[in-house]
Amino acid sequence: MFEQIKYLVLDVDGTMTDAGIYYDSTGNEIKKFSTRDGVGFVAARRAGIKLIVLTGRECPATTRRMQEMKIDFLYQKVENKKDFLAEFMAARDIAKEDMGYIGDDINDYPAMSLAAFVGCPKDSCEQVREIASYVSDVSGGAGAVRDVIEYLLRQRGEWDAVISAMYGEYGTGV
Repeated sequence: MFEQIKYLVLDVDGTMTDAGIYYDSTGNEIKKFSTRDGVGFVAARRAGIKLIVLTGRECPATTRRMQEMKIDFLYQKVENKKDFLAEFMAARDIAKEDMGYIGDDINDYPAMSLAAFVGCPKDSCEQVREIASYVSDVSGGAGAVRDVIEYLLRQRGEWDAVISAMYGEYGTGV
């Protein structure tokens, strides 16, 4: 199952963030993203996985962060994630076995049925945790996406090689 994943859908609120919605004094929405997730994004791309951000909200902070992270596909303000993802997959001839999904709540649940691999943060809703292939020990917004990607790449036997290619030797104490 793990080796065939070529696409990974990522939810934003509650998955890449702590699920809070913050506004500054002028009404701009502010989000806090974990830099640890960024390592996961780069590692996934190095392993040949295309990243699809699929979120129900639209926010300039999300746009900016996903551009910085060079996400392959960014879709915001998606009301029905399952229908949207089914059309996305059909248009590109993507099979369920090629798709992974990281999300945290009920709005992700139906779309997760289109993925062979499902990961989620530890503070996801019960229904999502029950169907997940992997439940992270990390909460949303605190590096859960990186943790799920690391798990996926470790199952494929690729994590150490990808990280070494990105950062050289690590963990050797040198």
